[in-house]
Amino acid sequence: QVQVKESGGGLVQPGGSLTLSCIIDGFTEDYWAIGWFRQVPGKAREGVICNSKHGITYYLDSVKGRFTMSKDHAKSTVYLHMNNLNLEDTAIYYCAGRLGHCSNNKNEYRTWGQGTQVIVSA
Repeated sequence: QVQVKESGGGLVQPGGSLTLSCIIDGFTEDYWAIGWFRQVPGKAREGVICNSKHGITYYLDSVKGRFTMSKDHAKSTVYLHMNNLNLEDTAIYYCAGRLGHCSNNKNEYRTWGQGTQVIVSA
């Protein structure tokens, strides 16, 4: 059974930084794409960024230059590093996994975490 689980959300001030973790269980991240999505109440879940063996793909122009991803193979963990956060980054963040390459279509992801809340507020 493949699973992912997010952690690391919290309250941060505008301009601050936060790193989210996505622990992967039951599969090897080398063969999977791990995407980060986010959702605010009343809006659709949107793709943010994704990492696969082909590299990092950004799905939101607003996060380019501020967000990036990294992997720790020994810990089976993928990280979302978020810098210079602003109020519009407030959302529930989800990590999701799919075989192969990245996709901005959330319906193509096989496994999802429960989400972790990020609140950017002064």
